[in-house]
Amino acid sequence: MTANGISEKQAPHKLFDTLLIIDFGSQYSQSIARRLRDLNIFSEVLPCTQRVEALPFRPKGVILSGGPYSVYDSDAPHVDPAVFDLDVPILGICYGLQEMAWQYNQQNVLAGEKREYGHAKLTFDQGGGSTPSVNVLFEDVPSGTDVWMSHGDKLSHLPESFSTIAKTDNAPFAGIAHDSNPYYGIQFHPEVEHTHHGKKILANFAVRICKARQHWTMDEFVVAEISRIRALVGQKGQVIGAVSGGVDSTVAAKLMNEAIGDRFHAVLVDNGLLRQNEAETVHQTLTSQLGINLTVVDASERFLAELKGVFEPEEKRKIIGRNFIEIFQETAKKIAREAAGSPNAGDIDWLLQGTLYPDVIESIAFRGPSQTIKTHHNVGGLPAAMHLKLIEPLRELFKDEVRILGTKLGIPEELVWRHPFPGPGIAIRILGEVTPSQIKIARHADRIFIEEIIAAGLYRNISQAYAAVLNVRVVGVMGDKRVHEQAIALRAVQTTDFMTADWYYFEHSFIKKVSSKIANEVSGICRVFQDITSKPPGTIEME
Repeated sequence: MTANGISEKQAPHKLFDTLLIIDFGSQYSQSIARRLRDLNIFSEVLPCTQRVEALPFRPKGVILSGGPYSVYDSDAPHVDPAVFDLDVPILGICYGLQEMAWQYNQQNVLAGEKREYGHAKLTFDQGGGSTPSVNVLFEDVPSGTDVWMSHGDKLSHLPESFSTIAKTDNAPFAGIAHDSNPYYGIQFHPEVEHTHHGKKILANFAVRICKARQHWTMDEFVVAEISRIRALVGQKGQVIGAVSGGVDSTVAAKLMNEAIGDRFHAVLVDNGLLRQNEAETVHQTLTSQLGINLTVVDASERFLAELKGVFEPEEKRKIIGRNFIEIFQETAKKIAREAAGSPNAGDIDWLLQGTLYPDVIESIAFRGPSQTIKTHHNVGGLPAAMHLKLIEPLRELFKDEVRILGTKLGIPEELVWRHPFPGPGIAIRILGEVTPSQIKIARHADRIFIEEIIAAGLYRNISQAYAAVLNVRVVGVMGDKRVHEQAIALRAVQTTDFMTADWYYFEHSFIKKVSSKIANEVSGICRVFQDITSKPPGTIEME
């Protein structure tokens, strides 16, 4: 069985042609995987500490990612040399190119005389290789195309039996290919949008060189996943899962409902920290529109009582998390008792969790010689006291794939494209103590901000947006008198993976309109700011 309880023979890398991405700590490893998924090719990311003999599948090809290290350093990460015995095509990207050359001869890589960051012009060199198809990697890519460089080190010599197939002004070996084996290396990053024709280069490697079938689609996935769930849970098994109204939990719940019907029990814990009218909206959508078996627990008074007098962000999170688990456990026992004697009688053995693939990658990502594993809060976060087995039907998917899946399952578009909402809710968008009055302010300001974003046709352009209450008092003039009231910060970002994010640029007229509405309509607010901090150095949420 795999970590999420699914038998290995049912894992996607057993059902779909798979490219393996070996991660050396690159910020772009996820992007490589996503670009391949865009080509309908399944891809899996594993850390460079992975031993080839322990691989549970045979990949169609291997990609060695970039990384922030120098291969010649004593503590630099290195791939298992057995990867070259797999007899499959290999593509090294940036650090991966240097790693490939280093594996052949440790003298092949040195520090560059000058670093190369940003755009470069890539020109092709036929080289002296004996293999006529060495340039298939660049087929249908025009010479002189713009590529994105991000390196300091470079090759000093060609590895034995390799030929040069591309170069830039600063990198004479920007592209290399083995004369007889399907091994390729490129110094630039084809996975980033700044590289023109990058997707085509990855397609050439995956489809033309690796011969991978392009059959990874959500149509194929949903059939396979429903079959997996039914086999895993069995004819009598019961599953419980928390829902929040967000796209991940809703899609996971609908998929579970399609697989086992009323034997899946969805639970919405109203902690009093949801968006305005959230509990009512979620109940209506999940029950009436999607036919999901839902229990709503109003625990708002309990949560707010526990949060009284608490100012520290991490303490807020711990209180909310602890109470959520306790209430969830109590509800699971109650549902099991009420099901006694009915067709759904039986113990609840499984817990549904909406883990996504970026969570999984983050939990296994290579972080340097002293720390190769990082536990993510969404992966393996099941309390031992619950005595439930974990089922994670979305753990192989990226967010965009979840949205495609949700559409295919008949979930309304406005819900499929809804912005993420944090587990601790509005509590981490209120700096300082969480009180009923502060919640009211945060909800009202947030509603105005989001409604105006929707009205302006900007909602789908923005990855996440909200209004936060700052823990400050500022002077203002309202109604011809001085006031000493609070301030709101507007936060809107664009991102593809939520690992990094850029703040969203609004037209001046839009910000002016929103600021005016919030200051005039939200009692207790006299100033509005916009947060224009990217991630990093900031985070998407305030706390």
